Amino acid sequence: MSDVVDLIIADHRELERLFEVLENEPGKRALTLPVVTALLVAHSRAEEAEVYPVARSEARETDEVAHSQEEHAEAEELLEKLQGIDPAAAEFGPALNEFVKAVRHHIGEEESDVLPGIRERIGDARRAELGAAFAASRQAHLGEAPGEETKAELLQQAKNAGIAGASSMSKEDLTEALKPE
Repeated sequence: MSDVVDLIIADHRELERLFEVLENEPGKRALTLPVVTALLVAHSRAEEAEVYPVARSEARETDEVAHSQEEHAEAEELLEKLQGIDPAAAEFGPALNEFVKAVRHHIGEEESDVLPGIRERIGDARRAELGAAFAASRQAHLGEAPGEETKAELLQQAKNAGIAGASSMSKEDLTEALKPE
Protein backbone atom coordinates (compact mmCIF):
# COMPACT_ATOMS: atom_id res chain seq x y z
CA MET A 1 0.00 0.00 0.00
CA SER A 2 1.09 3.53 -0.65
CA ASP A 3 1.43 6.30 1.87
CA VAL A 4 -1.34 8.89 1.39
CA VAL A 5 1.16 11.75 1.53
CA ASP A 6 3.19 10.20 -1.29
CA LEU A 7 0.05 9.71 -3.40
CA ILE A 8 -1.05 13.31 -2.90
CA ILE A 9 2.41 14.62 -3.80
CA ALA A 10 2.49 12.40 -6.91
CA ASP A 11 -0.80 13.94 -8.05
CA HIS A 12 0.62 17.41 -7.41
CA ARG A 13 3.65 16.67 -9.60
CA GLU A 14 1.38 15.34 -12.37
CA LEU A 15 -0.78 18.49 -12.21
CA GLU A 16 2.33 20.64 -12.43
CA ARG A 17 3.49 18.64 -15.47
CA LEU A 18 0.11 19.14 -17.12
CA PHE A 19 0.21 22.87 -16.31
CA GLU A 20 3.49 23.09 -18.22
CA VAL A 21 1.77 21.59 -21.26
CA LEU A 22 -1.17 24.00 -20.95
CA GLU A 23 1.13 27.00 -20.57
CA ASN A 24 3.74 26.12 -23.18
CA GLU A 25 1.94 24.09 -25.85
CA PRO A 26 -1.20 25.98 -26.92
CA GLY A 27 -1.96 23.37 -29.59
CA LYS A 28 -2.43 20.74 -26.88
CA ARG A 29 -4.73 22.79 -24.60
CA ALA A 30 -8.01 21.34 -25.89
CA LEU A 31 -6.80 17.80 -25.16
CA THR A 32 -4.98 18.57 -21.92
CA LEU A 33 -7.65 20.60 -20.11
CA PRO A 34 -10.05 17.63 -19.71
CA VAL A 35 -7.19 15.59 -18.22
CA VAL A 36 -6.41 18.38 -15.75
CA THR A 37 -10.11 18.64 -14.90
CA ALA A 38 -10.48 14.90 -14.30
CA LEU A 39 -7.37 14.69 -12.11
CA LEU A 40 -7.99 17.87 -10.14
CA VAL A 41 -11.65 17.14 -9.36
CA ALA A 42 -11.02 13.48 -8.45
CA HIS A 43 -8.00 14.45 -6.32
CA SER A 44 -9.92 17.20 -4.52
CA ARG A 45 -12.96 15.02 -3.83
CA ALA A 46 -10.75 12.21 -2.48
CA GLU A 47 -8.88 14.61 -0.19
CA GLU A 48 -12.14 16.11 1.04
CA ALA A 49 -13.75 12.72 1.69
CA GLU A 50 -10.84 10.70 3.04
CA VAL A 51 -7.88 12.85 4.02
CA TYR A 52 -9.14 16.17 5.37
CA PRO A 53 -11.44 14.65 8.03
CA VAL A 54 -8.49 12.62 9.36
CA ALA A 55 -6.12 15.57 9.09
CA ARG A 56 -8.57 17.59 11.22
CA SER A 57 -9.25 14.96 13.86
CA GLU A 58 -6.07 12.89 14.09
CA ALA A 59 -3.35 15.30 12.91
CA ARG A 60 -5.03 18.38 14.45
CA GLU A 61 -4.65 20.37 11.22
CA THR A 62 -8.00 22.18 11.71
CA ASP A 63 -7.12 25.65 10.42
CA GLU A 64 -4.96 24.30 7.61
CA VAL A 65 -7.71 21.95 6.41
CA ALA A 66 -10.32 24.73 6.51
CA HIS A 67 -8.01 26.91 4.40
CA SER A 68 -7.27 24.06 1.98
CA GLN A 69 -11.00 23.42 1.59
CA GLU A 70 -11.51 27.08 0.65
CA GLU A 71 -8.70 26.81 -1.89
CA HIS A 72 -10.33 23.74 -3.46
CA ALA A 73 -13.54 25.71 -3.92
CA GLU A 74 -11.61 28.59 -5.49
CA ALA A 75 -9.71 26.26 -7.85
CA GLU A 76 -12.90 24.56 -9.00
CA GLU A 77 -14.59 27.91 -9.59
CA LEU A 78 -11.63 29.06 -11.69
CA LEU A 79 -11.56 25.73 -13.53
CA GLU A 80 -15.25 26.02 -14.36
CA LYS A 81 -14.60 29.50 -15.76
CA LEU A 82 -11.63 28.21 -17.78
CA GLN A 83 -13.68 25.36 -19.24
CA GLY A 84 -16.10 27.92 -20.66
CA ILE A 85 -13.40 29.61 -22.75
CA ASP A 86 -12.22 28.41 -26.15
CA PRO A 87 -8.55 27.35 -25.69
CA ALA A 88 -7.68 29.33 -28.85
CA ALA A 89 -9.31 32.55 -27.56
CA ALA A 90 -7.19 35.44 -26.29
CA GLU A 91 -8.91 35.38 -22.88
CA PHE A 92 -7.90 31.74 -22.28
CA GLY A 93 -4.30 32.69 -21.38
CA PRO A 94 -5.17 35.09 -18.54
CA ALA A 95 -7.83 32.71 -17.17
CA LEU A 96 -5.33 29.83 -17.34
CA ASN A 97 -2.71 31.91 -15.52
CA GLU A 98 -5.18 32.73 -12.73
CA PHE A 99 -6.20 29.07 -12.36
CA VAL A 100 -2.64 27.71 -12.43
CA LYS A 101 -1.43 30.35 -9.97
CA ALA A 102 -4.23 29.44 -7.51
CA VAL A 103 -3.57 25.70 -7.75
CA ARG A 104 0.20 26.10 -7.46
CA HIS A 105 -0.34 28.27 -4.38
CA HIS A 106 -2.58 25.57 -2.88
CA ILE A 107 -0.06 22.83 -3.67
CA GLY A 108 2.72 24.83 -2.02
CA GLU A 109 0.71 25.47 1.13
CA GLU A 110 -0.57 21.93 1.37
CA GLU A 111 2.92 20.49 0.98
CA SER A 112 4.41 22.87 3.55
CA ASP A 113 1.54 23.10 6.06
CA VAL A 114 -0.86 20.13 5.91
CA LEU A 115 1.10 17.13 4.65
CA PRO A 116 4.02 17.45 7.11
CA GLY A 117 1.51 17.35 10.00
CA ILE A 118 -0.05 14.21 8.57
CA ARG A 119 3.35 12.59 8.17
CA GLU A 120 4.45 13.59 11.70
CA ARG A 121 1.26 12.83 13.64
CA ILE A 122 -0.18 9.82 11.84
CA GLY A 123 1.61 6.48 11.87
CA ASP A 124 2.82 4.58 8.83
CA ALA A 125 0.06 1.96 8.92
CA ARG A 126 -2.68 4.59 9.19
CA ARG A 127 -1.15 6.61 6.33
CA ALA A 128 -1.10 3.45 4.20
CA GLU A 129 -4.76 2.82 5.10
CA LEU A 130 -5.56 6.43 4.13
CA GLY A 131 -3.59 5.93 0.93
CA ALA A 132 -5.83 3.02 -0.06
CA ALA A 133 -8.97 5.00 0.82
CA PHE A 134 -7.71 8.07 -1.05
CA ALA A 135 -6.86 6.02 -4.16
CA ALA A 136 -10.25 4.28 -4.17
CA SER A 137 -12.11 7.55 -3.66
CA ARG A 138 -10.08 9.29 -6.36
CA GLN A 139 -10.86 6.46 -8.78
CA ALA A 140 -14.58 6.68 -7.94
CA HIS A 141 -14.61 10.43 -8.65
CA LEU A 142 -12.81 10.32 -12.01
CA GLY A 143 -14.99 11.87 -14.68
CA GLU A 144 -16.79 14.29 -12.37
CA ALA A 145 -16.83 17.95 -13.20
CA PRO A 146 -16.62 21.04 -11.00
CA GLY A 147 -19.96 21.93 -9.47
CA GLU A 148 -21.35 18.37 -9.54
CA GLU A 149 -20.94 17.61 -5.84
CA THR A 150 -23.69 15.76 -4.00
CA LYS A 151 -25.22 17.28 -0.87
CA ALA A 152 -23.28 14.75 1.23
CA GLU A 153 -20.02 15.86 -0.42
CA LEU A 154 -20.92 19.51 0.19
CA LEU A 155 -21.67 18.73 3.84
CA GLN A 156 -18.24 17.12 4.19
CA GLN A 157 -16.60 20.13 2.53
CA ALA A 158 -18.45 22.45 4.94
CA LYS A 159 -17.31 20.35 7.91
CA ASN A 160 -13.74 20.45 6.59
CA ALA A 161 -14.01 24.23 6.28
CA GLY A 162 -15.49 24.61 9.78
CA ILE A 163 -18.76 26.14 8.56
CA ALA A 164 -21.25 26.21 11.44
CA GLY A 165 -24.84 25.07 10.89
CA ALA A 166 -24.06 23.22 7.66
CA SER A 167 -26.26 20.24 8.51
CA SER A 168 -29.38 22.40 8.33
CA MET A 169 -28.46 24.06 5.02
CA SER A 170 -29.88 23.19 1.63
CA LYS A 171 -27.60 22.08 -1.18
CA GLU A 172 -27.81 25.59 -2.68
CA ASP A 173 -26.97 27.22 0.68
CA LEU A 174 -24.00 24.89 1.12
CA THR A 175 -22.76 25.71 -2.37
CA GLU A 176 -23.01 29.43 -1.59
CA ALA A 177 -21.34 29.08 1.84
CA LEU A 178 -18.40 27.22 0.29
CA LYS A 179 -17.71 29.81 -2.41
CA PRO A 180 -14.44 31.68 -1.96
CA GLU A 181 -14.80 35.23 -0.71
